[in-house]
Amino acid sequence: MKTRNLMLSSAICIVLVSGGVTMAQERHPNIAAAQHLIDDAIGKIDAAQAANHDHLGDHAQKAKQLLMEAKGELRAAAEFADHH
Repeated sequence: MKTRNLMLSSAICIVLVSGGVTMAQERHPNIAAAQHLIDDAIGKIDAAQAANHDHLGDHAQKAKQLLMEAKGELRAAAEFADHH
C-alpha cells in the first residue's frame, strides 16, 4: 500500500510540474534539459524504492520532494527570464 501511495504521489507531482517543461523547451533548452534529467532521477529513485521494498526510510521520498522543488525553481527561473 505504501509503495502504491508513493508511486501515485510521484506521478501527480510530475504531471503538475510538467506544464512548465513545455514552455522551457521552447525558450530555454538548457532548463528543459535539466528538468528532463530531474525526471530521470525521480524515475531511478522510484525504481530503487521498489527494488528495496520501501526500506530506504523516508530519505528516498525526501530526495524526490527536493527534486520536485528544484524542478519548480527551474520553471520559475524560465518564467522570470521571460518577463525580464
